[in-house]
Amino acid sequence: MKQLLHLAAALLLAAGTTLAHAVDTDPPEGPHEVVRQATEAVMSAVDEAQAYVDAEPDRFYDQLQEILDSVVDFRGFARGVMGPYASSERYRSLDAGGREQLREQLERFTEVMRVGLVRTYGKGLLAFGGSRIEVPALSEEEAAGSRVAVRQLIFNDGAEPYVLVYHMGREKSGAWKLRNMVIENVNLGEIYRSQFESSARKHGGDLDQVIAGWTAVEIET
Repeated sequence: MKQLLHLAAALLLAAGTTLAHAVDTDPPEGPHEVVRQATEAVMSAVDEAQAYVDAEPDRFYDQLQEILDSVVDFRGFARGVMGPYASSERYRSLDAGGREQLREQLERFTEVMRVGLVRTYGKGLLAFGGSRIEVPALSEEEAAGSRVAVRQLIFNDGAEPYVLVYHMGREKSGAWKLRNMVIENVNLGEIYRSQFESSARKHGGDLDQVIAGWTAVEIET
């Protein structure tokens, strides 16, 4: 499962490359086409990194960060992980000082997750070469929505493929951004949210302590 998380990051790397160009076109490419092109682009991205990553790992992480920023809604993902602690209802219940504090905490947690996810997943990118990946087409009804689940079938050593589902949302600009991932029926956002809420209870609701001690959970098989 941990390897699948790394592979998911690799595909996001390529998807970011695709979307960086797609957002300048009219109309923007659909989510299925973005992911399909990602599966083709990822191998060249990995090949390029192999020439320098041992000597310049930070260059690799910086490249990932720049690309992922164009495709992942890190702030929305972070807010979802914070769950009720960053809900609209809680925000409205706070006074002006509390609202300012919550906004600052959300921004800080967004950055913690942004850097941590890229560093964690980036470490596994170079391990994936030669895997066959298919992206089944969406139905017309599925493609017409503002939120789309794009499936990827990853054929490795086993007879049955691994299944990854990318939950993507369409921005007002028409660009598609990743909101969440489900890996072999494991909802990544829900796993992180459970971890956040558990830590918040442990620290008596002190979000500053939760954020300071945050470590993204590793999913094991």
